[in-house]
Amino acid sequence: MRILYSAILFFIASSLCLAQEKKKLSMEVFKDPEDGKLDMSDFLINYHGFIPVAQLVTEPALGGIGVMLTPIFIQPNKHQDMGEFVPPDITAAFAGITGNKTWGVGAMRIASLPKHKLKYRLGAVYGDANLDFYRNIFQLGERKFGFNFNTTAAFASVLRQVGDTQLFIGLEYLYLHNKVQPDFGLGELPLPDFVDEKALDNNLSGLGVVLEFDKRDNVFTPNTGLYITSDFKVNAGWTGSDYDYQNFNVAAFQYFKFTPKLVSGFRAEGRFQFNEAPFYFKPGISMRGVPMARYQGDQTYVVETEQRFDFTDRWSAVGFVGAAKATSQELSFSEADLVYNYGTGFRYLIARKFGIRTGIDVAWSNEDFGWYIVFGSAWNNRN
Repeated sequence: MRILYSAILFFIASSLCLAQEKKKLSMEVFKDPEDGKLDMSDFLINYHGFIPVAQLVTEPALGGIGVMLTPIFIQPNKHQDMGEFVPPDITAAFAGITGNKTWGVGAMRIASLPKHKLKYRLGAVYGDANLDFYRNIFQLGERKFGFNFNTTAAFASVLRQVGDTQLFIGLEYLYLHNKVQPDFGLGELPLPDFVDEKALDNNLSGLGVVLEFDKRDNVFTPNTGLYITSDFKVNAGWTGSDYDYQNFNVAAFQYFKFTPKLVSGFRAEGRFQFNEAPFYFKPGISMRGVPMARYQGDQTYVVETEQRFDFTDRWSAVGFVGAAKATSQELSFSEADLVYNYGTGFRYLIARKFGIRTGIDVAWSNEDFGWYIVFGSAWNNRN
């Protein structure tokens, strides 16, 4: 906790220099006038400031330790309809490096134009990553294969509201250029069967249709409401891709506030891939405590629940548990390993006016352990 708050205070001090208003700043701006506790709401709204997320990267697949600096600028949307929640506009950048020499930089923008019933997302990333992939080899069992990825990526989506409903429909585009080098640690070895030569240097370019239904009371740390998102994306020659395959993803998140202090969240998700994509773009199970790319298949299925208990208006405890399977043409649902996770953590309400909670989770799975600094909902980067 002392490390976390030291990092927060360090970046608060740095951000004072970036305020765009001429008002005199003092540490009082970081206190909520309602309870006098640490709160970033007024700084974000009145001084165009940012929440300084100094995040330790604890993903086991990336070396288990690292640091990522992510200033997140959040502003209320200029067009607020009476009685209707309009998500704030978010702009963020990041730079990070991990213990296995993975590094990356990037930026993103999430915003809406309520007058035109539009919302959009833009993002770009450049990085150099070292990742391990696991495959079951006949008579040898599970084996680990290391690869280095040099990746440039860009993403954009535009969605339009359907009438006066909470349903949005639109288009999204994802581009990646990948240069991949095997790093098996044993000198020159032939490529394993699941890697083709084209996978080592290629362009992936996918165009898709997106549907979203969002009745959450908060896009950061929801207390109530339903969020459903689904997309169908095509990678083909006519989209500029070196591979020809399709992805269909669907996920639902339901939140209930059963008592004034207890918030229950439920997640159900399925990912489906058709035709042959490069090995590193196969659907993988994404849950806390489960390393990225540890369990891949042509389809993945995930169910998870998270319970949050608010001891005070500021402090909360969370507990979560989930189960998942990754299947393929060679491995049916009944034959696939049951992947599970469980864990606990805490949250602090860092920006009351936006409903943003942040904290730390620890999680276990079949064979792995991980701990995570969470900003908003732990599910936000998985949908």
